[in-house]
Amino acid sequence: MIIVEKTDPRHPGAVALLKQSHALMESLFPPEDNFFLDIDDLVADHIHFFTARQGESILGTGAVAIKQGYAEIKSMFVDEAARGKGVADALMRQLEDTAREEGVSQLKLETGNLLHAAHQLYRRHGFTDCGPFGDYAAAKSSVFMEKSL
Repeated sequence: MIIVEKTDPRHPGAVALLKQSHALMESLFPPEDNFFLDIDDLVADHIHFFTARQGESILGTGAVAIKQGYAEIKSMFVDEAARGKGVADALMRQLEDTAREEGVSQLKLETGNLLHAAHQLYRRHGFTDCGPFGDYAAAKSSVFMEKSL
C-alpha cells in the first residue's frame, strides 16, 4: 500500500530522492533551464511537501506551491525502481486535493521537454499545454502545462 503524507523536505529519505532528481535535471538540461527548488526552499510556508512511501521506504516526492491565483506542482520525482507502481499517481491526487483545500482553481507546472514519462503522467491527470507563467520565460527545454480544478 502506498502512503502519501506531508513530510519535512529535510527528512533523509526525501533528501536522497531530491538529490537524485536534481542530479538528473542537471545532467539533462543547461543550468539556466533548471528551475528545481533547493531543499531549504521547500520548507516555505506557501509550499506543501509530500512523500509517498511503502513501509518505511520513501519512493517519491511532490510539492504544491500556493501562488497568487494558482498553485504550482514542484519536486515531482519517483525512485526509478518504484516507477510504474502508482506512486506518481498517488502523489498527484494528494497535490490536487491540497490545492483544492487551499481554494485554488488552477494548477500549473513546468517540466523538461525530455521528460516524456512526466508528460504522460500530467496528461493522464488532465493537464494540457500552456505558455510560460509566473516568473518563467519561454525556454526551448521547458514544457508548461495547466489544469483547472
